[in-house]
Amino acid sequence: MTRLNLSADDVLTTTRAVRKRLDFERPVEDAVIRECLEIALQAPSGSNSQGWHFVVVTDRATITAIATLYQRAFAEYVEGPNKPTEQHRDDPAMAPVQARVEDSASYLAANLSRIPALLIPCCTRPDTPGLPLAASAAIYGSILPATWSFMLAARERGIGTCWTTLHLNHEQEIAALLDIPADIAQVALIPIAYTLGTAFKAAPRKSLDGVLHMNTW
Repeated sequence: MTRLNLSADDVLTTTRAVRKRLDFERPVEDAVIRECLEIALQAPSGSNSQGWHFVVVTDRATITAIATLYQRAFAEYVEGPNKPTEQHRDDPAMAPVQARVEDSASYLAANLSRIPALLIPCCTRPDTPGLPLAASAAIYGSILPATWSFMLAARERGIGTCWTTLHLNHEQEIAALLDIPADIAQVALIPIAYTLGTAFKAAPRKSLDGVLHMNTW
């Protein structure tokens, strides 16, 4: 099993949304995915509820069906106002970065059917009528750290991932494909593949000073 022996800081700063550098030809072993998920289970959860569920999809026909729905959602996304090249319009310096993001997102959508495995993290449906905001926040605050821990563990093992949510436009259809119960919500769709090369670096980010608020807003 590949281990990169990265420091904690390196894992945290170089775990990227990998789309174009995914190796579609190399299978990802079930044992490696399980190992990453065992690490994910060490993440904190509200009231130690541990209410998370993880659906791993490796069946080729099922991946193809999900990819078809994802591509449909992506076609709508790139025609809308939330696509990457519509972000940061007030900062022309960000335009090249956003163009690369949109290009890589298009590449992933076009090739998602080739991915070796998909991970769909799930939790109790947080939009239940009457559910207090604090309860919804606790549900999301439990599944998100666990999923990020999975992605960090994958990075250490030479595996690329990225967080996608466009499939949620077709959540019910995908739930039917995977027999996910109605009271369980899908939170994300995580493509899983070994990376073509393992050298990744920190991404350009806007200054901390623009988002940091000390004591008051």
